Amino acid sequence: MLAAGPDMAAPSAALRHRRAAGAGDGSPEAPERAVAGPPGSGSEPPPPGSFWLTRIVLLRSIALLYFVAFLVAYHQNKQLIGEKGLLPCKLYLQNIKQYFKGKINLDALSYAPTIIWFLDWSDMDSILDCLSLSGLVTSAFVLITGCANMVLMAILWVLYLSLVNVGQIWYSFGWESQLLETGFLGIFLCPLWTLSRLPQHTPPSSIVIWGFRWLIFRIMLGAGLIKIRGDRCWRELTCMDYHYETQPVPNPIAYFMHRSPWWFHQFETLVNHFIELVVPFFLFLGRRMCIIHGLLQILFQVLLIISGNLSFLNWLTIVPSIACFDDSSLGFLFSSRPGGVKERLGRLRLQEAAGEQLPLRYGCYVRRVVNISFGLLIAYLSVPVVLNLLNSRQVMNTSFNPLRIVNTYGAFGSITKERTEVILQGTSSLDPNDPSAVWEEYDFKCKPGDLKRRPCLITPYHYRLDWLMWFAAFQTYEQNEWIIHLAGKLLAQEEEALSLMATNPFAGRAPPRWIRGEHFKYKFSRPGGQHASEGRWWIRKRIGPYFPPVNLQGLKKFYEDRNWPYPVRD
Repeated sequence: MLAAGPDMAAPSAALRHRRAAGAGDGSPEAPERAVAGPPGSGSEPPPPGSFWLTRIVLLRSIALLYFVAFLVAYHQNKQLIGEKGLLPCKLYLQNIKQYFKGKINLDALSYAPTIIWFLDWSDMDSILDCLSLSGLVTSAFVLITGCANMVLMAILWVLYLSLVNVGQIWYSFGWESQLLETGFLGIFLCPLWTLSRLPQHTPPSSIVIWGFRWLIFRIMLGAGLIKIRGDRCWRELTCMDYHYETQPVPNPIAYFMHRSPWWFHQFETLVNHFIELVVPFFLFLGRRMCIIHGLLQILFQVLLIISGNLSFLNWLTIVPSIACFDDSSLGFLFSSRPGGVKERLGRLRLQEAAGEQLPLRYGCYVRRVVNISFGLLIAYLSVPVVLNLLNSRQVMNTSFNPLRIVNTYGAFGSITKERTEVILQGTSSLDPNDPSAVWEEYDFKCKPGDLKRRPCLITPYHYRLDWLMWFAAFQTYEQNEWIIHLAGKLLAQEEEALSLMATNPFAGRAPPRWIRGEHFKYKFSRPGGQHASEGRWWIRKRIGPYFPPVNLQGLKKFYEDRNWPYPVRD
């Protein structure tokens, strides 16, 4: 970069002499070069190796994912873990407390770290709403302003940790821990108290930036290794023949991608292995290769977003990849207007170049100690994670500490070759075994059901019940007792349970007398084929019953044995 000086605002004298010499001699006039603006104007590109702008992008990205996660929690927590939820979290906490001799001690806190332990449980629905709304407001502030401090980011982390640790099976997905780890790293990006996008006493720590890079390295390498060590179709390059059709919640693009030729599916699998097993090592090969790593990972995640509804997983995986880019790479995202972030950053750089750095305060030394301690903590907690990566019996999506700070990751280590679905049906018939009984189907928000309903497109939003129904379809109802709980609530037509469904065939009518679960095999129809011409996206074939017909009276003892509240007809 040119040294700052009083003549930078105008073309140099030598350039003026060359123009004068060339005037009138018939030679073509050289095009005028773009000239940098005055120092601190914001028109100069930020230098490589600094991460002030990177920090702003990271904080806003983390806040966006927190906002989505808390929005999902606000919409669905009461129905899933509330007072009348399918798996009430109050009952869950009571069982933990009973296991630890009726006390809320360190063991109970370590088993389920949540601030709900210290709150009044008399109105659990209000507690869940307050936690979610607090997270929504806080994350919206960070997202809009682009500035945060350690206090705000710690609040977001504690709030979401509190929900995850009482969410039970509904919060058992790998991206919950990934969001918590990403959010924990975000705490140390910020100053303790200052709310400024450019807190000049707290430059971004390179230790924290490498913490994000270490996270994306583990995510991608873990995902690649679990595939190579898992289902043989990943080694035979055939997994993509099945993935689009059998993934948890397909979208419309997956419908067409599924019909790609075999060689394209093999190419996709090879690209997947390259991105997950080779590209992560680009992080350690210098700035340019690190930027290439970031570009490839973000492009890969965008392709996954386009081809499936994997909740906010892929959006979240983009976040640590942003740490691969410095201010020079991300400067284009910021306006050069006077008074903007880039201009203020330019002034800050000029002050540093002129030796006008402010004297280090006591807090700056404390911050250095905190950053080094943070690096040592991440290194220590990474030991079992690295050993897991090196282990031929690698486990994925596992936390080795109750706070979920450093975790193992992975996805689709095995691929289901056939898609099965559980379809809930109700009837008003007195006798469920009557051949003339009319069974009417409930549709879920997003999972396949109605053959003529177009696959949904909802990412980064997440319907937790729809995902768990996908898992339940290749298990048994005995392994998923909550599905019988759901059946009972549908028999009572409870509003909370019905809000999780897309359709209620008994709306405006008497509730059904019986509910049953039917097991079907689903396949995509062929684009342009006979079924597609009839408006069908899916073809299905009945496998058999998933659970037998149940009525509300017959479920009474089932509810009592589990201390679940007996459904009351609204």
